[in-house]
Amino acid sequence: MFADQHLESLGGAQVSMRLQKRFLERAGHVVTVVAPRLHRPAAHDPAYLDLPSLAITPDREYALTWPGARTDRFLDAEMGARLPADVVHVQADFWGAFIGHRYAARHGLPVVHTMHNRVDVGIEATAPFPSLVLRALNAWARRALPAADGADSVAAPDGWAFLRRLARLSRAVTAPSSHFARRLEAHGVADRVEVIWNGIDDDVLDAARSAEPPQRRPGRPRFIWLGRMSPEKRLLPFLEAVISSQIEAEVEIVGGGAQLRAARRLVQRSSPKADVIFAGRLPYAETLRRLADADAVVQTSIGFETQGMTVFEAASLGTPAVVSDPDIAAELGAGTWTVTDATTAALAEALRAAASHIAAGRSVAPDPTIAERFRQSSRTAAMIAVYERAVAAGR
Repeated sequence: MFADQHLESLGGAQVSMRLQKRFLERAGHVVTVVAPRLHRPAAHDPAYLDLPSLAITPDREYALTWPGARTDRFLDAEMGARLPADVVHVQADFWGAFIGHRYAARHGLPVVHTMHNRVDVGIEATAPFPSLVLRALNAWARRALPAADGADSVAAPDGWAFLRRLARLSRAVTAPSSHFARRLEAHGVADRVEVIWNGIDDDVLDAARSAEPPQRRPGRPRFIWLGRMSPEKRLLPFLEAVISSQIEAEVEIVGGGAQLRAARRLVQRSSPKADVIFAGRLPYAETLRRLADADAVVQTSIGFETQGMTVFEAASLGTPAVVSDPDIAAELGAGTWTVTDATTAALAEALRAAASHIAAGRSVAPDPTIAERFRQSSRTAAMIAVYERAVAAGR
């Protein structure tokens, strides 16, 4: 597996890949994870192959490995001391993708590429001058990646062209949700994109479900928001909606990030009727416990998520969701209060409706089949089938 960031760094893709690795190993497979070396102390695993890297954030949490001949030589030497690979699984969007596809091309190996990132939306939300960034990214891809049939015909400098180039080097393409898979197909990234959800640890899910109280704990409606506190996640609009809705509720904010200080200031100066608690970053098992205890999880990003893990984790535990992204609401299928548009007023109205239903004992219920369909063991079995087809297609 190839990743843009070390699996012990923070991030949803890293959590998913650690889980995938463990369940593949549990099924008897040998996994090597290739990623930039982490620049802080972290747990080591013999499956990790750390590439020379440069820290790219002030907290040294994230790093970059430059794709090129020097990295290729280092990787080939390190992989030469391990068992031969049968398949390359790229779960990266930038330098990790380039390094992985270059390795596969050198050694004649099939590639399965999981697309985690809506590149155009992500860059627009996080980078100044996004059109220039996308032009530079496509130019970098043309230089760094092996030649692909038809790549020159899709060289328009946008996010979809970049993903098309990666897909044309892959024997199979997967995505973590139906809505993202269909969008990739509609933009010509691949003719067929297989849907394989990112899953939840079977053991952790069973423990969390067995610890659930037999009935709702008394008290005011309890909402939970969790995630990275960055603009695309829309924490501040959520807090503005909590304030304007005037709901009497408990609101717990789990996570951290650049907007934490602004979020605290907004709550302090506005004095909402709801009690807003900033819980900080929590261990995964404790996060699931709090999801199970909440009356509803609130999902606020729009167009950015390629799956939206939090609401699926919550649904697996029987907790419904207030959902801003219509694609995610459709993927869940049930157990949601849907926000009608991207305005704060619409989000406030959905919060009022949810609080009213919860207080009256008329909460909505998630699809009960999600818990079983979301187990990592079932997701690993589905991915192994993709690997087997990719390998067989090259024989």
